[in-house]
Amino acid sequence: MRLKRWFVLTAALGWATAAWAHHSFAVFFDSQKSVTISGVVKEFQFVNPHGLIRLVVEEKDGTTDEWRIETNSPSILRRRGWSPDIIKIGEKITVEGWPARDNSHWARLRKAQRANGEPIGQPFGPEA
Repeated sequence: MRLKRWFVLTAALGWATAAWAHHSFAVFFDSQKSVTISGVVKEFQFVNPHGLIRLVVEEKDGTTDEWRIETNSPSILRRRGWSPDIIKIGEKITVEGWPARDNSHWARLRKAQRANGEPIGQPFGPEA
């Protein structure tokens, strides 16, 4: 009986952690706003549950900031023409997305393009 309780408790904690990790779009991002960011790719992760692009962005005053751009899962990215090597570290790209509600340097990807204007994959979202 003790083993069964331990298993149930462990499973419940695991499910709670997974639910928290896979958060709701509406809780964190504002679908009524849009942000466009151009920068140099510092990191690109093609991983579950969401991919990640880190951009180093040069501000007008010459300082740099780092933005975290969350993508869809790899399976959805693949359906949209993405692959693990579609973006290279050091490449300059522009992304458009929905900004974080807390005004941090965090956004959810809607579309991306290379410095020459070439689209990267297909856009996401209802306006796509």
